[in-house]
Amino acid sequence: MADQMTFDRIRTALGDCMAHQMRSVMDWHFGEPVYDDPDEAPELEGISGLRELSARLHWVNFRMWHLEDRARRRDLDASVIAECKYAYDRLNQVRNALTERLDECLWSMMEPLLPEQAGSNMATETVGCVLGRLSVEALRIYHLKEQARRRDVDHGHVNACTGMCADVEAQREAVGRAVLGLIDQYEAGTLRPAVHRFFKMYNDPDLNPELYKNKQE
Repeated sequence: MADQMTFDRIRTALGDCMAHQMRSVMDWHFGEPVYDDPDEAPELEGISGLRELSARLHWVNFRMWHLEDRARRRDLDASVIAECKYAYDRLNQVRNALTERLDECLWSMMEPLLPEQAGSNMATETVGCVLGRLSVEALRIYHLKEQARRRDVDHGHVNACTGMCADVEAQREAVGRAVLGLIDQYEAGTLRPAVHRFFKMYNDPDLNPELYKNKQE
């Protein structure tokens, strides 16, 4: 069947996700995407679900990057900085949920394909976590190139940013090859895919002692 799932299809889809991260950074500086439920991590499946979840994770990182920049200004009222912090925390929860959804989506596609003799050993990072890292690297490359194009700085600044950008590009390429290599190992049965659960506690009023010990009656 034309739509039969294979490891090759998964590898191709992951390559598409990584390429989209690089393309969309520039596009989104001219106009961000609009999602119906931006604070939700939808339960999506299949190749299209993988691409959608990866794009949403990248968009969340895009928003968090610019919130971090804004939060470091010293000329803004403290209430503005606090709101940046609250917004960042909300987005971080969505980022964690999207990473879990990515791993779940990949697991649902790969589980029927795993060889019977597949062991129980896992990699130190899941594919969802690595896609998140690659997303941030794509953002870093864009902004380093932006710094290298500035006209109000000296050559030292331009050269330093150009050099850092080359290092990040090489690093991202290496990590991209490594994540595709993970799929090779899943196919061979030498590693087993998993879902990374974050179990974040700080925003839970029942688990964060700063919240439940200081709760107003």
